[in-house]
Amino acid sequence: MLRYLIERIGLALCVCLAVSILAFTLLNASGDLAVSLAGEEATPAQIEAMREELGLNRPLVVRYAEWLGNAMQGDFGRSLFFHQPVTDLIAYRLPNTLKLASLALCVMLALSVPLGVIAALRPNSIIDRVAMFIAVMGQAMPNFWFALVLIVIFSLTLGWLPPSGSESLRNFILPAIALGYYATPPMMRLIRQGMIEALSSDYIRTARAKGISTPKIVFKHALRNAVIPVVSLLAVQFGNMLGGSVVIETVFGINGLGYLAWESISRMDLPVVQATLMIVALFYVVMVLASDIINAWLDPRIRIK
Repeated sequence: MLRYLIERIGLALCVCLAVSILAFTLLNASGDLAVSLAGEEATPAQIEAMREELGLNRPLVVRYAEWLGNAMQGDFGRSLFFHQPVTDLIAYRLPNTLKLASLALCVMLALSVPLGVIAALRPNSIIDRVAMFIAVMGQAMPNFWFALVLIVIFSLTLGWLPPSGSESLRNFILPAIALGYYATPPMMRLIRQGMIEALSSDYIRTARAKGISTPKIVFKHALRNAVIPVVSLLAVQFGNMLGGSVVIETVFGINGLGYLAWESISRMDLPVVQATLMIVALFYVVMVLASDIINAWLDPRIRIK
């Protein structure tokens, strides 16, 4: 188990390093930041002064090494637009994004687990087809369009929930539904497939022969074995929700990390964009690493491989 942990942690660190190199290189190679910030009417001298002020006249490798060293100490520099430390901006916005992603994950599980189990109990039946239709509808609709539909129905027509903002938990209900419903189909299909395989296995037939009740067979024996691959997908989906919250946060006006990334990209605020990319990537890697460890703990065959 120790060797497995060391290998996984080493791989996670390599992925983080690769993401940091790609993010820094591609963002700095996307254009001349000094020209963008100085404006179209700036003289060459003003552009050169801006380049000197930002340190853009130094080699890219030197700037990356300096940025990485500071980032490892929690210092991502200062925002070019907000004129605040990037760490402070992220610390203020990140809780809203984590709250949104956590609620969306709950919505996804609340939909995918019952639908997957119900569909697996009657495969290829009308119940199975209805459950699949409900799940696939979520992924077929663009999440920004579904978000607008939710706003029209529950905010503008019924007046039950606020259409935007991030002041209270009520502001997160509609965004969480929009984000969670969109992520439901792959989880639902995985649970359905795992349950079908588990319910047709020998130990389930033995349990039935012993007279164990159907609810106990389904929830104690079959669902427990079907949940192992779900743990990995759960981690991936949480990472996707953090990265994919840009659209939902923009539609609902949530003051989160995704909205900060969108604002920073539109204003060429590279220190903030680099930091948000790294934070999302770091969360993604940590979640995948945690899922690998949980899977290895649940199934000893994984760590032997």
